[in-house]
Amino acid sequence: AEPCAAPPRASPAPVPMAGQEPVPQAAPAPTPIVAEAPPPVIEKVTLSSDVLFEFNKASLRPEGQQKLDELAGRISDANIDEIVATGHADRIASENYNQKLSEERARAVKTYLVGKGLGEQLVKAEGKGESQPVTDCRKMGPERANNRKLVSCLQPDRRVEIEVFGSRETSATGATGSGAGRTGSASGR
Repeated sequence: AEPCAAPPRASPAPVPMAGQEPVPQAAPAPTPIVAEAPPPVIEKVTLSSDVLFEFNKASLRPEGQQKLDELAGRISDANIDEIVATGHADRIASENYNQKLSEERARAVKTYLVGKGLGEQLVKAEGKGESQPVTDCRKMGPERANNRKLVSCLQPDRRVEIEVFGSRETSATGATGSGAGRTGSASGR
């Protein structure tokens, strides 16, 4: 006995008669895969650690606070989805020490921005340690903090990168769009 609701069966393809060409069957259109685009970057800024911090420290300097105040002012009119502060260190000292220092610096930036009224859940802090250098300082002498030539050369590696993701209202049309964004760097010299 057959079940009450038999599963549907595919109909067989038509068999061509002798001397006829088979009629091609159109393949079903593939289902498009739609990936959600990441939120647009409103602003990306790289702040040199000599502006933000003393060498080998994670406490914000007044000059660093001023730069973060400027950033907070520029993004005050934005609809912020997320802010990511990524700390970096140079290669002087151990890898573990530099990882910890970069994390502490990123947390100091997060704490300051949260204190400026940005929601704690919006600001993320992460440290990359010495893993992403931007310099190539070879043959500069011993790898020590008292080697001023090396410390100076590696200065660009000591930085905090801040990315602001979200959107901004445009005044001309009232439509929401991504901000033009600024990419730049600040240096303390």
